[in-house]
Amino acid sequence: MEPRRFMDPSQPPTLQRAVLLGYIYAVLGLFTIFSGLNPVLLVGLAVGVGGYGIANDKKWGYITAVVGSFLNLLLCLNWLRYAFGLFPLVNTAVAVVLMVLLLHPQSREYQRIWFR
Repeated sequence: MEPRRFMDPSQPPTLQRAVLLGYIYAVLGLFTIFSGLNPVLLVGLAVGVGGYGIANDKKWGYITAVVGSFLNLLLCLNWLRYAFGLFPLVNTAVAVVLMVLLLHPQSREYQRIWFR
């Protein structure tokens, strides 16, 4: 039986940071339960589950994280249209950083070779 892990230190730093950001988005998404922002919760959980899949070298995890982070970026850009301030700008910047980390050539090459 293969051991499960939440972080894989043998992965490139780009994927390690993307997994950590995915977990942070999942926790922050859980906080939105009380405010009723259900799309944010679903996207946060998708990115978090994708991060767990990435940490365990699963191709489905990488795909889930990329799709979830893309939807997160769309939500942030939509939110930025209606609410301009420091928090929406920082949230959008972090969403862009997550997309860059996941789509970085080093991350794509690693998942292409090692993920199953």
